[in-house]
Amino acid sequence: MRHPIGGFAFGADGAEFLEEVASGGKVLALRLLPGVDVLEQRWAAASEIFADSGLDVVGVECTDGDAARTKAVVDDYLQREGRIDGVWMDAGATAVAAVEAFQDAGAPIPPFVGEDQQDFLRTWVAEGMTAIAPTYPTFQWRTPVIAALRVLAGEPVPREWVLPQPEVTGADVADFIRDDMPPLHYAMCGCESMPGYPGPWK
Repeated sequence: MRHPIGGFAFGADGAEFLEEVASGGKVLALRLLPGVDVLEQRWAAASEIFADSGLDVVGVECTDGDAARTKAVVDDYLQREGRIDGVWMDAGATAVAAVEAFQDAGAPIPPFVGEDQQDFLRTWVAEGMTAIAPTYPTFQWRTPVIAALRVLAGEPVPREWVLPQPEVTGADVADFIRDDMPPLHYAMCGCESMPGYPGPWK
C-alpha cells in the first residue's frame, strides 16, 4: 500500500496558515468542483479548522477551474464585503486569476493558499505575497514502479509506504521556481532526478 497523507493534510495546512496570518479576518474559500473525493477531503479538514478559528468564512464558491469565473467571484465578494483578509483554495489552477482579481480591483492581495504550480509561485515572489502552497506530489505515480523493481531485485519494500506531502512556504518558495518550465508545472513533481528531466516536461 502506497499513498500520500491525503487531502486532509492539504486542506489543514492552508487553513492553519490562514488562522495564523489572518486572525479574526474574512476568508473567501474558492473550491474547484464539488463531489471530488480528494477535494472534499481538503474542504472537510479546512472547514473544521475554520469553525474553531475565529475566522469569518464569508463565502464558499466553486469556480469549475474557470479563470474568468474565479475573477468574477472574487470581485463580487470584494464589493459585498469591502475587504477579504485571506483566500483558501482547494486546488491552485486558478490561484493567479484570483490574485489578479484583487489587483484589478485595486485591493491589497491578502494571504493566499495556492498550490505548487509555477505560475502561482512566480506571482507569489513577484508580488511579495504572504502565501503557502500545500502540495499533493505525484510521487504516488512513480512509487509503484520503484517498489516493483525492488521486489524483482529481492529488496525489501514497506508494507505501507507513506509518501511525503510537504508544503512550500515563504522561506523556500524561491527554491522551487523554474523559469524554464510551463506555468502549470508542479514544483514538487518528484521528477527532478528522472532521466531526461526537464525535456519531456517542457
